[in-house]
Amino acid sequence: MAPPQSRSKKRRPSFRRLLKTSGMKLDNKLKNRQMKRQNCDKKQRKEHKRMRQALKGAALATPRPLDVTAKRPEEEEEEEHFLETLPTDMMDDSDLQQMSAFLSRDLSSCGPVHGAKKRKSEVVRGYEKIPRKMAALPEEEVVHLLPIKDKTRLIPQSVHRVVTKQPDEEEEEEEEEEEATQEAETGGAELVNGPMLTPAQQQEARMCKIKDRKLTIARLASSAIADPVNNIKCVKQLRGMLMEADPNVAVTVRKLVMVSLMEVFKDISPTYKIRPLTAAEKATKVKKETQQLREFEEGLLSQYKLYLEDMEQIIKDWKQQKSKRSRAVPVDSYSGLALVAVRCLCELMLAMSHFNFHNNILVALAPLANDGTVSDMCCRAFAQLFRQDRVGGASLAAVRVISGLLKSLNYNVRPQVLQTLLSVRIQEALVKKDVKDMTPAVKLMPHKDKKKNLSRMQRKWKKAEEKLQQELLEAEALDSKDKKMKMHSETLNIVFLIYFRILKKAHKSVLLPSVLEGLANFAHLINLEFFDDLLNVLQSLIQSGDLTNRERLHCIQTVFTILSGQGDVLNIDPLNFYSELYAMLPRLHAGAPNDDIIIVLRCLDAMLIRRRKQVSLQRAMAFIKRLSALSLHVQTHASVGLLAAARAGLHSFPRCDFLLDNEVQGSGLYLAELHHPEHCNAHNTALWELHTLQRHFHPVVRRLAAHLSVGAPSEGVSALPLELSRRSPVQLFEDYDVKDMTFNPPVAPPKHKKKEVFRADWSLLDGELQRLVDHVLSASQEAELDFSTMHKH
Repeated sequence: MAPPQSRSKKRRPSFRRLLKTSGMKLDNKLKNRQMKRQNCDKKQRKEHKRMRQALKGAALATPRPLDVTAKRPEEEEEEEHFLETLPTDMMDDSDLQQMSAFLSRDLSSCGPVHGAKKRKSEVVRGYEKIPRKMAALPEEEVVHLLPIKDKTRLIPQSVHRVVTKQPDEEEEEEEEEEEATQEAETGGAELVNGPMLTPAQQQEARMCKIKDRKLTIARLASSAIADPVNNIKCVKQLRGMLMEADPNVAVTVRKLVMVSLMEVFKDISPTYKIRPLTAAEKATKVKKETQQLREFEEGLLSQYKLYLEDMEQIIKDWKQQKSKRSRAVPVDSYSGLALVAVRCLCELMLAMSHFNFHNNILVALAPLANDGTVSDMCCRAFAQLFRQDRVGGASLAAVRVISGLLKSLNYNVRPQVLQTLLSVRIQEALVKKDVKDMTPAVKLMPHKDKKKNLSRMQRKWKKAEEKLQQELLEAEALDSKDKKMKMHSETLNIVFLIYFRILKKAHKSVLLPSVLEGLANFAHLINLEFFDDLLNVLQSLIQSGDLTNRERLHCIQTVFTILSGQGDVLNIDPLNFYSELYAMLPRLHAGAPNDDIIIVLRCLDAMLIRRRKQVSLQRAMAFIKRLSALSLHVQTHASVGLLAAARAGLHSFPRCDFLLDNEVQGSGLYLAELHHPEHCNAHNTALWELHTLQRHFHPVVRRLAAHLSVGAPSEGVSALPLELSRRSPVQLFEDYDVKDMTFNPPVAPPKHKKKEVFRADWSLLDGELQRLVDHVLSASQEAELDFSTMHKH
């Protein structure tokens, strides 16, 4: 009988028992197996790296010769005496030679083999035993197989497969290594032989190097653009050229690489943001094309991130002015590299606002907008971003960054930074236009094609389908409009928060003109609750006397923009602001900048035209009279705008035609120097300036003056053409601007009347001289005139 087996012996689990095992244990076992394999691979890689380093060190180190200990004379004599005393009867000559060679050997190199520390010669010999070419371990990849299904769950299966490299890839890698070694050798030779060349030869060698680098950059960039998915490694090689170490061409090559990479990223980047994959998505088996696209997106995102980091590092080095260890680029060249880097970042900010890391670019460029060297470039880029952004996300992020910059610097920034906010598209008209432009339209099938190609039932279904598509697009447009309005509202809140903080804390800073101009542009969007406080602040600013003419005009424009919009419900009579503008008009003349005229035209439109029901007749006549007087001593385009504003005032207040009559309409005299429009007695004067303006050199000014002098009729012979009557004063001012030093319309050259036949005036000649001239002209032969004789009168 066999002895019973002990219970402590581990049994092999049955299949039924394996089925009862939890899935968590199987997953843990699979993970442990993978972790062990990864650890083994990691150890192998470390050993290979250590061996490569040892081989590299052994190749570079020069072995020292073995130590030879010199013998003393006493030892040599003792050795000879010992050899002579040896018995020679039992040994042959060959034995004696071997014995003498053995006794005369060098004992300094015969150390113990098992010693704790070997000599360097032994270490070198040990390295020599290592094979020159190491057997590279084959790369493996995990292939997911079909799972096994049992009664409870699915068991995943996977197999490790060796990755075989294509011969083309191996050849390319070998070629790249050979090129790198050749470049290193040639670079070293050039560094050695550089001082021996003449300046002309050095310049020629430098141009040859730059030409070679340009060809390399062009080859890599064109390969990346032609097939971005398969040639993403070209972007990596191109980015590696940013670390050009040759000091002769480092600055030029780095600039070329920066600009080339910028254009490459603009061309190959997709029109969406790349989302990083989760662990579950990476473990899921996908198609080959999908996996290839994922690898391309991952490589593109990593290279783009590294490129942006390189740009930021170049700008940081320029700010700190610290020399690098490599010294390939001198400190004096940092500014040129930083200028190109800033330009590249600005281009990427404008062209790739939809792509990843756009907020990082905004954060990097916002402080540079306050730097004197690159401030104009960055401010123009921000303004262009605000103008072209029709969605609102990029504008909101940029406004947030600028607000944080202003707050961190305690509002001590350049006015150009605040001027960029004037380009933000937060007006309701622009928002509605953007939504309308971005809404896709349904392509309807023509009725003729429907009747020709479709049956009656098909036409019915086609009509229902088009109606459904239209409803879906309208719903989508409504959602996008709500989203846009929400983003624009948040942007508007941040902009007004910046303006109100400056008015409260830094109302005497250089930012006040920009703040007042911004409030004038966006005043119709201000909440009704802030109107009372804002009007009081603007009133105190005007009365302080610290503002310039332009700033005072901006204050007046802000007030009347508020009152002509939502503030129309407020019962406020801004007589003081009317008086301020009326007193400022004579200060504008041809010697001063005419940029203030366009603000005056906007203020007049809000003060007289939109508020015609709240303006008295005396006030309107006073403004029209002063506008006609002002049009005499301003430039041409300003005269056109002011006369157009006076025409709008005559149409809004028909009873102002008293100014076209010479008769006095009431008591008192016209006081032209008085700065109160209500009390200057404008009804007792006439628009005599129109008679003078009809002799102006500009044809449009003459036409407007003649039109106003007959009462500005809308029809008839004296009416204006449509191209003048349908334009506002602001549009006419901009159309006839002479900022380019050209006349609009061009002035016709004077007409030169050349006389074909010369006719002598006989009344200037006396009788005797006239007869002599007639005789000469009628004679067939030549005759001489005798001027020696005296003619009697």
